[in-house]
Amino acid sequence: MKYIEKLRNSGLRPTKQRLQICEVLFDTQKTFHFTINELDQKIKNKTNNKISLATIYNTVHAFEKKGYLKQIPINSNQTYFDTNITDHHHFYDLKYGKLIDLENSDVGPINIKRKIDGKKIKSIEVLVKLED
Repeated sequence: MKYIEKLRNSGLRPTKQRLQICEVLFDTQKTFHFTINELDQKIKNKTNNKISLATIYNTVHAFEKKGYLKQIPINSNQTYFDTNITDHHHFYDLKYGKLIDLENSDVGPINIKRKIDGKKIKSIEVLVKLED
């Protein structure tokens, strides 16, 4: 199975439930954004099996830690995850709670003038919040 190595690399045993989580996350042509609750609903819609929220949460966080998913914190109580792990920007629609990808070419050059001693910039990702 193609997801067993991904699970093992993330420090997880490849159980039936985790393999089903992998299928929903990675068996798709297009990347997508999701919260844990949205992923839970997506899994319920695709499979008839009950997977605990804790299993989903732990699997997603293990994948994020390993670099298979990207975490996008919107505010202190809302975190989205992205199956597109490249550095890129986002629109966030405040009314619908939806993330929309912005390509790097959609954003002009960003010039960060402040430096932090002993640190270097790993990436710059812009989050543009939209309202009606």
